Parts: sequence; C-alpha cells; structure tokens
Amino acid sequence: MNTYLSLTKIRFINGLQYRAAAVAGIATQFGFGFMFISMYLAFYRTNPDAFPMEISQVVSYIWVQQAFLALYMSWFFDNEIITSITSGGVSYELVRPMDLYNKWFFQCTARRLSMAVLRCFPIIFIGFLLPDPYRLILPPDIMQFIFFLISSGLAMLVVVAFGMFVYIGTFYTMSPLGLRIIAAVLGDFMGGHIIPLPFFPDGFRQVAQVLPFAAMQNMPLRMYSGNIAGIDAVNGIVFQIFWFVVLIALGKIWMNAALKKAVIQGG
Repeated sequence: MNTYLSLTKIRFINGLQYRAAAVAGIATQFGFGFMFISMYLAFYRTNPDAFPMEISQVVSYIWVQQAFLALYMSWFFDNEIITSITSGGVSYELVRPMDLYNKWFFQCTARRLSMAVLRCFPIIFIGFLLPDPYRLILPPDIMQFIFFLISSGLAMLVVVAFGMFVYIGTFYTMSPLGLRIIAAVLGDFMGGHIIPLPFFPDGFRQVAQVLPFAAMQNMPLRMYSGNIAGIDAVNGIVFQIFWFVVLIALGKIWMNAALKKAVIQGG
C-alpha cells in the first residue's frame, strides 16, 4: 500500500504544476455556471411550483458541481494510460512489481484531486460573494456538510472505477474514442451533470436512481443542497459504497482476463 500512496503523492504534486490550465478551467466553469443558473432562473420565473427542487438548491448544485468538476467529470481520462496501451508501452508496466489495476486507479485519483484543489477554492469563494439569486449558500447544517464530504470522496472513487472500464476496453479495441464517448454521455446524462435527476420523468428517474451513475455527482451535489438529507443521505452513501465495490470487483476480473489475452503492439 505504501507504494501506491507514494505514487499518489507524486502524481498529486505533479498535477499541481498545471496552474495555467487551472486558471483557464476556472474561467470556463464560471461561464458554464452562470449560463446554467440563468437558464434555470428563466424556467423558475414562469412557474416556480412546478419544479422538484428549490431554486436555491439548484444554484448550490450548479456551483458545487463546477467547483469540484474535476472529481466528477466522466469524460476525463488519463492519456498517458491510453497511450501506453495503444503504443505497447504497457509491457513495461507489466514487469514492475505492482498491480496494474491498482496503479492506474491511484494514478487517476491523484490527478483528479490535484485538479480539484487548484480550481475549487476560487469558485467557492466567489460563489459565496455573488448577489441573489446567483449566490452559493451553505448546507442546511453541519451534518449535511459531513455527508457531502463523505459522498464527494465516494463519488470520485465510483467515477474512477467506472473510467477503468474504458482503459481495460482499450486492450480489445486499440482505440479508446468510441468507449470514451459512450462513457462520457452515460456518465454526464445519467449522473445528473446536465439535468439533476429529480427533474427526470418519474419512470426514467426510478431506473436512473439504481444505476451506478446515480452514485456519482448526483449524490454529493444533492446532499450539499439539502435535496437529500437525514436517513436518505445515509442510504445514499451506502448506495455509493455498494457500487464502488461492485465496479472494483468487475474491473479487476475484466483486467485479469484482458491481460491474459493481451497482444503487445510495437517494435
């Protein structure tokens, strides 16, 4: 375990060097945040009673989503891992005394954490200073904030575990493009990135809420805003743990099967 923790530390420190990219990301996320909030405000002003979440909850949902986007975004993948598979460089990884699945998992986790640390504080700070109705508000109580912190960590782990299937699938396809598009579309739409799950039609929402995508950003964002609270928040955390364990188990099984039949391309 010390080996993987050291790898995580190195990758995390290395990720902190990309400050220019972080500044560009912050500007972009502010733009998307204002755009999404303005869109919802236009709908709420027509009939505020017709929506399943209060506008203050939606505003908090969006700002926290933008602040911690690096933890939740399902379209982000480590190009170094993908290149190592398609170029044959993964052969060097296989001779090292490390479990390949664990190495990639910790590597991806560290990269997301470093990106989130660089971007989250400016967005949160400015979000609290904005005038109503654009202002980010605090969670309803301290317990809700604790639930949010726990759920955020689990959401990131579920996202990374889900992303591992794209890396493993690249052993079979030798091109990650199709897999990345499918993963991004499913993760974004079904995970509540584009539209929060409470806004889905009843039948479709009931299906979406039991899929692993609901264990991603859907849970922490709704906990922060107060849309999921009390025993429902506890059940949500258990739900996230369940899908994390299932995805890890399936990923390791598939990784072992893929490595047994892997053909290394290259000179």
